[in-house]
Amino acid sequence: MNTFPADEIKGSVLFPGDEEYEAELAGFQTAYGHRPSVVVGAAGAEDVRIAVEFAAGQGLPVAVQATGHGLSVATEGGVLITTRRMDEVRIDAAARTARIGAGVRWEQVVGAAAEHGLAPLSGSSPGVGAVSYTLGGGIGLLARQFGYASDRIRSAEIVTADGRLRTVTADSDPGLFWALRGAGHNFGVVTALEIELVQVAQVYGGGMFFAAERIADVLEAYRTWSATVPEALTSSVGLIAYPDMEQLPAPLRGQYVAHVRIAFDGDAADGERLVEPLRAVGPRLIDTLRTLPYTEGGSIYQDPPFPHAYLGTNVLLSALDAEALEAVRELTGPGAPMMSVVDVRHLGGALSRRPEGGSAVGRRDAQYIVRIITMPGEHEGALDEARGVLDRAEEILAPWSLGLALPFVYGDGARAGEAQTRAGYDPQDYERLARLKAVHDPANLFRLNRNITPVAVPGNATSHM
Repeated sequence: MNTFPADEIKGSVLFPGDEEYEAELAGFQTAYGHRPSVVVGAAGAEDVRIAVEFAAGQGLPVAVQATGHGLSVATEGGVLITTRRMDEVRIDAAARTARIGAGVRWEQVVGAAAEHGLAPLSGSSPGVGAVSYTLGGGIGLLARQFGYASDRIRSAEIVTADGRLRTVTADSDPGLFWALRGAGHNFGVVTALEIELVQVAQVYGGGMFFAAERIADVLEAYRTWSATVPEALTSSVGLIAYPDMEQLPAPLRGQYVAHVRIAFDGDAADGERLVEPLRAVGPRLIDTLRTLPYTEGGSIYQDPPFPHAYLGTNVLLSALDAEALEAVRELTGPGAPMMSVVDVRHLGGALSRRPEGGSAVGRRDAQYIVRIITMPGEHEGALDEARGVLDRAEEILAPWSLGLALPFVYGDGARAGEAQTRAGYDPQDYERLARLKAVHDPANLFRLNRNITPVAVPGNATSHM
């Protein structure tokens, strides 16, 4: 490998063995991680451009990390670009848009937008990187009302495989713009996005925790209730076997529970009426439903804010089958070989509709997504045990599967491949993405995250992309 032009980088350049190398690589995922030949801590878009240009010249793969939440395939060798220093947030209240840098976390955007009575289509965890989340689709707190986060991309600043920094809009490059909405990790390093904001200052939301003996009733009630609610209400139910830890609320310590999460863009009276069928299931261990500012949206799911090890998969479904849910519950409950979480989210509504300008996000006929997340230990064979749980969960749900949502696939690469990536898109969309990949990244430089294999097309057929 030729010498990296470190003197041209305003941020940092680190190699294996350097004192700060491990710290620069550290992310939210601790089960596995990148081991690049060089890591560039980019201070801005020009640093990214230089890093991509170098990698292309050397034929090295390029990986990108902001927070490390969605790491799916780690790099051995190659170039890793970390973007956490690129944390600019700029709100245009009149246009209801935000410009967000590649390293920005959702909590920064939420706080800045709230000053103007606006909100982004952020997800359950405030600490997740906003750009990577959006490029993959993004199922937010109010997703049924406003659609995928990627549907609200206005423009993208991106460094493509040829080392060019360009701004992509629906008018400047319709094909690439379409691909960035849902498959953006495959086409370059996005250094900034302009996204639409929505006029939401508060929601009726929170969670209801039910004890183990009521889980079967909760799932059945949720299955029928969720088919009746308006688009303004987005919800999910999680099945969690909590450890016995003092840091947890006393009612949850050592308990296996169903956690129903609610986010409703409406007043409290209507919210109370809508959730009554769920409350009727029985007493709650904890009930936090109330009107809350959107800035407190992270309290609805209470995702863990600390780095940890996890693997995960998911299945998109047209409907919830009671027997299938019961089988998954038995597989991942307190008797599982490791701590596992089942997350059933209600889709449909605006998620089913494609936006103006199009989007690569597929499988929009799905009405639910069932996610399974395992927390492997550190003992020998732990990752194999975790993969076994995920494989079995996919087998159980296979008869009802429409595909999967790639941003919710967390793995160490052992289960990844083209078949998995294809399952995340509608067939005709995957073929279009493969043709676009051949145009914008023919050498497959960006091949480490939900990779789409480039397929060349003859002549000038790219004009129809």
